[in-house]
Amino acid sequence: MTSSSAFTSLLPYGWDETWADEFAPYLAEGLLAGRVIRVDRGQCDVVTANGVLRADTAFVTPNDPMRVVCTGDWVAVEPGGNPRYVRTYLPRRTAFVRSTSSQRSEGQILAANVDHAVIAVSLAVELDLGRIERFLALAWESGAQPVVVLTKADLVPDPVTLSHLVQDVETTAPGVPVLTVSAHLDEGLEVLTAVVGGGTSVLLGQSGAGKSTLANALLGAEIMDVQATRDTDGKGRHTTTTRNLLVLPGGGVLIDTPGLRGVGLWDAQTGVGQVFAEIEQLAARCRFHDCAHEAEPGCAVLAAIDAGELPVRRLDSYRKLLRENQRIVAKTDARLRAEIRRDWKRKGAEGRAAMQVKRNGRL
Repeated sequence: MTSSSAFTSLLPYGWDETWADEFAPYLAEGLLAGRVIRVDRGQCDVVTANGVLRADTAFVTPNDPMRVVCTGDWVAVEPGGNPRYVRTYLPRRTAFVRSTSSQRSEGQILAANVDHAVIAVSLAVELDLGRIERFLALAWESGAQPVVVLTKADLVPDPVTLSHLVQDVETTAPGVPVLTVSAHLDEGLEVLTAVVGGGTSVLLGQSGAGKSTLANALLGAEIMDVQATRDTDGKGRHTTTTRNLLVLPGGGVLIDTPGLRGVGLWDAQTGVGQVFAEIEQLAARCRFHDCAHEAEPGCAVLAAIDAGELPVRRLDSYRKLLRENQRIVAKTDARLRAEIRRDWKRKGAEGRAAMQVKRNGRL
């Protein structure tokens, strides 16, 4: 089916035999297959064998932010109608999700069916390793392979300094490729082009990280608007205001996203564990299976810190992200909330008992 003339035009967007099998029931209903390349104001642009169509997304559970149509979705869309509707989206292979800034503890899906999460980090400002770890946790949890791209490498002319910065990020991102790129000087793009040339990639990062410049370099054209960043903090305004899916000239597709000021975790315990794989491996050797790595005897994690094998910053960041993730999950999971309350009570009782023992020892 993928080789038929009806779907040939979708091949550059990632159409394959598996998507064809998923779509077969909707093909029998006379619906069109397409991929969402942009979403805004409850409508979306869908690339189909009939060209790019504008369709309404209201038909697809609009009140659940995790089930709305998003950029990267493969959908079944009506061939005609005014308005034309997206009837459904095909099961997602991967989904990049963060928590919303609202107080309702909802997840927000940023992109779907992504193979690579390209995390752009500017070298124009001091590295925020904790933020990189946060992006990595969301990327691993999504099911995509993360890649960290250090942009604006031309602003660090000293090779020794640049090498140290790369090493810091590599320690923060175990098992993740770390690339240095200068889109301004057209340096370091070959490896990144090869990475994103297979499948779908989403470009992530803060405002001012150089995402739009990087996207233009990969696209080989000035398609995305670029604005100068502030000299004081390296930040910029959102030059990209929607998530756009674009075909790359060397193969693959790229989803460019607006700069993310807030990167809240959303049920990302597996992703956190992968970012801090060395801590989880050490924890497996602790004497107690529920070791909190604080003051317990036989703690392999604390032993690694004492030996200088594990930075204290890594353990602090690990704890912080786990606590944040637990709070998010607890807000939507009554059973987990009850477990947390029981744990608080247990620790409180243990603390009171220890204090009583100390008091009795003084008498």
